Amino acid sequence: MFKFLKGVVAGSGTGLKDLPYNIGDPYPSAWGSWSHFRGTSKDDGSPVSIFALSGNNAQDGHLAAGRNGVKRLRTVRHPNILSFLHSTEVETHDGSTTKVTIYIVTEPVMPLSDKIKELGLKATQRDEYFALGLHQIGKAVSFLNNDCKLVHGNVCLASVVVTPTLDWKLHAFDVLSEFDGSNESASGPMLPYEWLVGTQYKPMEMVKSDWVAIRKSPPWAIDSWGLGCLIYELFSGSKLAKTEELRNTVGIPKSLLPDYQRLLSSMPSRRLNTSKLLENGEYFQNKLVDTIHFMDILNLKDSVEKDTFFRKLPNVAEQLPREIVLKKLLPLLASSLEFGSAAAPALTALLKMGSWLSTEDFSVKVLPTIVKLFASNDRAIRVSLLQHVDQFGESMSGQIVDEQVYPHVATGFADTSAFLRELTLKSMLVLAPKLSQRTLSGSLLKYLSKLQVDEEPAIRTNTTILLGNIATYLNEGTRKRVLINAFTVRALRDTFPPARGAGIVALCATSTTYDDTEIATRILPNIVVLTIDQDSDVRSKAFQAVEQFLQILKQNYEKTNAGEIGATGGASAIPETAGLIGWAMSSLTLKGKPLEQAPLASSSSAPSLAAAASNATSTATEAPSVKASHHTRSNSDFTDQPAPPSPTSTDGWGDAENGISEGHESDKDGWDLEPLDEPKPSPALANIQAAQKRPVSQSSRPSAATSSRPKISTVKAAVKSEDDDLWGSIAAPPPATTSRPLNLKKTVQSDDEDPWAAIAAPPPTTRAKPLSSGRGRGAKPAALKLGAQRINRTSSGM
Repeated sequence: MFKFLKGVVAGSGTGLKDLPYNIGDPYPSAWGSWSHFRGTSKDDGSPVSIFALSGNNAQDGHLAAGRNGVKRLRTVRHPNILSFLHSTEVETHDGSTTKVTIYIVTEPVMPLSDKIKELGLKATQRDEYFALGLHQIGKAVSFLNNDCKLVHGNVCLASVVVTPTLDWKLHAFDVLSEFDGSNESASGPMLPYEWLVGTQYKPMEMVKSDWVAIRKSPPWAIDSWGLGCLIYELFSGSKLAKTEELRNTVGIPKSLLPDYQRLLSSMPSRRLNTSKLLENGEYFQNKLVDTIHFMDILNLKDSVEKDTFFRKLPNVAEQLPREIVLKKLLPLLASSLEFGSAAAPALTALLKMGSWLSTEDFSVKVLPTIVKLFASNDRAIRVSLLQHVDQFGESMSGQIVDEQVYPHVATGFADTSAFLRELTLKSMLVLAPKLSQRTLSGSLLKYLSKLQVDEEPAIRTNTTILLGNIATYLNEGTRKRVLINAFTVRALRDTFPPARGAGIVALCATSTTYDDTEIATRILPNIVVLTIDQDSDVRSKAFQAVEQFLQILKQNYEKTNAGEIGATGGASAIPETAGLIGWAMSSLTLKGKPLEQAPLASSSSAPSLAAAASNATSTATEAPSVKASHHTRSNSDFTDQPAPPSPTSTDGWGDAENGISEGHESDKDGWDLEPLDEPKPSPALANIQAAQKRPVSQSSRPSAATSSRPKISTVKAAVKSEDDDLWGSIAAPPPATTSRPLNLKKTVQSDDEDPWAAIAAPPPTTRAKPLSSGRGRGAKPAALKLGAQRINRTSSGM
């Protein structure tokens, strides 16, 4: 028998040097002659507990009992019994003395007495925790007595240990033996190692060694007595010194007192079965026990019960002992969510409990579960994750978000549910900063481009807002390629007023990313149109934006003249709206639809031709290369854009890309460049004209406009790209005919007759017909051949 037991103990290890665990510091207390040490695995560093029992004689009874405990612990498995991992027996020689040590490696635990002191629970919270622990130990004892027909023989405070999740576990199996009450011929001790048990823990029949009466008693008789001793030690706060102390019931809860007295009945046959103790509804029915019990049998509950339970759990958790919630309830909840047995509302409870953890503990205990949940196909789980992403998003690393979270979240961009699309969009405000540039440019922006034309106006609006908020995370090339087109071509032309307002705010918030040329030629013209928007809020934002961008241009102009910086970007002005932009539309639950907007009043009036020509001329003179390159890029950027609707459409924009005033041919506002029939010049005027050698088409035309006309035509011809020049509406039209009328023959005059001869220009080298056939007032001037005239008018001389 001894060789067999020794083989069982030594079967899983050949010596301390082969023990795959490191022995650490000891705990101050342990059961019997055992020593309890902290330990770690040599493989992965995971924590364990190591129990050691030493003896100087191989035949020592303590060693024999220890080997019995090792065998029993290896073979008996139950959730409330200490889990066995490894064991070995080591012999060390010191001269003529041989020392034998048995090692048992188990899951990490600590003595119950030490854990109670560490928790420091008081009043109701202490009683609730004791009820939970007694319920667990009661189930373990009931399993041994009723299911296995085994007698532990040593139930007390010292034989209970606590796991990191605050579960109580039963151990100290040295005395554990089979109950042989059916063997009538047996006369020896039923518990061979009962001498290890202190007298104060023994019932009267064991003290008297009345094994006949013990065998006639129920299997639970001895352990029921021990359970009563455990209850006394728990509520008295001290170890049992003598049996008589059990009569002191001052600290015992009133709801438990009747069962406590029955456990300690002087008649073994009348002692309360431990399984009946668990049926004490009054004592064991409290919030903590009920919550843990529900989680233990979660798979047996239907969906309605689960939903109700998890919706109440966040409030219930606040009333439970914080330490127990974090170490016991939180792991149960995370496990149930991870394996799919918990309902979606459980995530709310998980995050609330997780908020009570430190950042490090949250990353270890909660975050792995959340990352796995993103792969769930349950739409309710996905919605709950997206709704609470701000609570855990910051804790996730960029690699986890980019590789494990975003691929699953991105499926929501194309979901049929508008609510889920909106939640997915809003989640990017937290997740986008952690994405790589490859994911941002190659995936996210493509989804956002589609959402900018989504059927839901709230989604279109919030897409613009999101793009403005994440612009700083895009590289410079992507910002140059995306932002202006997204905000001006789409957002500012949206039929939904808040979407247009969002486009204006987004442009202002990202104003530091645009250079002066982009502001002047691509941004301001599009914003100025909105100053006559029918929506007052849009108009207000448009005026503020115009002021802001003009201020940027002015500051850069002043700095350029001062030689401080070149004409680069708008970084000198910090926009008031820079930074995080709030969501314009809070939710899609209201099912908002795009508002039917009447067409905006198109601007048929253009700036004066003289001013436009002057600006174009000065810009071309100062920086011709910049001007040309800008217009070339501008045209190419808009080439791929769809043709905007006509001015008669309801989008409020008109045919902007083909010229603002093209549709108003009947109202030229004084800008018709075709010549009319000219009145007869006076003799004095004819002399001046001949002296200056310059042709005159209309006497009413301003000379500045006439002189600048060829330059405008040259600039426009240089930057015109096919038929979609955005700026055609503000440029002067080209001349309709050739330059033949410009080369006219000079009328020969004498110096005496022409007072301007001294300062007249030299005669032209070309020859042309005379401007007029005579000098008299009634003479009819020669008609200029400048092509077909659009307005037919007969002069008084015809």
